[in-house]
Amino acid sequence: MFVKAMHEGGEKMAKECFVTGRKARSGNNRSHANNKSKRRFAANLQKVRIMVDGKPKKVWVSARALKSGKVERV
Repeated sequence: MFVKAMHEGGEKMAKECFVTGRKARSGNNRSHANNKSKRRFAANLQKVRIMVDGKPKKVWVSARALKSGKVERV
C-alpha cells in the first residue's frame, strides 16, 4: 500500500508522516508593524501502531491520513 523505505540499523527518523510525508514547514510571524520573525507550522502527527511488512510498528502518521482511511491501526 503506502509503505516508505525505512532506515536500516535502527537510525532515528525525522518526525514525518509515514504515509503522506507531511512534516513541519517554516514561515514567518507578521506583526501589525510588518515585522518578521521565524516560526514553524507543525503537522498534526500521531504516534500509532500499524502493520509494516506484516509486523506491527509504531510510526508517525498524520491525522488527515488516519481520518481518510489511508492507514489502519493495529
